[in-house]
Amino acid sequence: MLERYGHGGDWLTARELYGKQGNEGDFIDFSANMNPFGPPACVGELLRRYESFISRYPDPAVRGLRGKLAERHGVPADCLLVGNGAAELIDLLFRELRPKATVLAEPCFIEYREAAAKIGSAVHAVGLKAELDFRLTMDAALDKLKQLRENGLKSGETLWFLGSPNNPTGQTVERTIVEELLRQGETVAMDEAFMDFAADESGLSLLGEAASREKLIVLRSMTKFYAIPGIRLGYMAAEPSLIRRLSELQVPWSVNSLAQLIGEAVLDDAEYAEQTVAWLRTERAWMTEKLQALGLFVFGSAAVNHILFALPEHFGWTSERLQAALGPKGLLIRDASRFIGLDNRYVRIAVRLRPDNEALLEQLRELFEGRGERG
Repeated sequence: MLERYGHGGDWLTARELYGKQGNEGDFIDFSANMNPFGPPACVGELLRRYESFISRYPDPAVRGLRGKLAERHGVPADCLLVGNGAAELIDLLFRELRPKATVLAEPCFIEYREAAAKIGSAVHAVGLKAELDFRLTMDAALDKLKQLRENGLKSGETLWFLGSPNNPTGQTVERTIVEELLRQGETVAMDEAFMDFAADESGLSLLGEAASREKLIVLRSMTKFYAIPGIRLGYMAAEPSLIRRLSELQVPWSVNSLAQLIGEAVLDDAEYAEQTVAWLRTERAWMTEKLQALGLFVFGSAAVNHILFALPEHFGWTSERLQAALGPKGLLIRDASRFIGLDNRYVRIAVRLRPDNEALLEQLRELFEGRGERG
């Protein structure tokens, strides 16, 4: 199992499993959803002169980066909290709010459920359906809300934690659903970790509204879009009083000086962002078409840099066996059956640059035609 620690991108485990003796370069990694262009050039420039600023403490208030984020999103800086990756912010939010119940639209990012379990919050899942392309519907949300009320849970006792775009399905949550939940007094946290990839970010994101909505919280990750997962960096938007409480709960100097400086620098690279969004719009559509031509069922929207697909039963393949067959060939994919709500027919892959995508498609074609090993 490649997802030994619950996530993709684990090339050390891949090396152990598939007998590679080299380094990360031995693999084409479709299991982690990173921007395939790699970090912007400014990141390398900062790394080359990092020794000039590691001799001083990082800014505990992250004022430089918060200021740039505030300018970008048009919100006050005191409505933003920067963290050591979005994972830290998810953990902080659960520890501060301590909801009696947590509602998840599953399949979804596993860390929501894990964070809820740490504080003893009961998880109530809305099961997303393949026949609806894994979209959360208004009816499903309201049915779950009715169940919560029948179980004696009042408004303010429940946290809805929704990915938009969702990982692994790629679907976004309709604004009208969030508005209705807020109208009924529910607290809603939106994980927009992949929103930077969306061509219609301004029309889909709720971040600009979180600063003035008491029960709306929006989280973002900077590691995926800017391809810097080793530099843990994420941020959250919410009303100022919640941000203050979370800041008091946060470990001092949680965001190191390198992460802060890189965060500021990448935000200035508008060309990198524009290039990425334009490329993804074309490449994801191309990749989707090619996967469908192989007979695979493809889900999700054009708003994300990953694709969820299902293996037809008559192919005779499972996601685990496909992962095991591709690994020794240097191709890493995500066995999506590890996500609650998906079975062993589901696979998630990142959208990479054309040569890598062609390499994966060729190996899939060989395996499905019986010319490769089944593992």
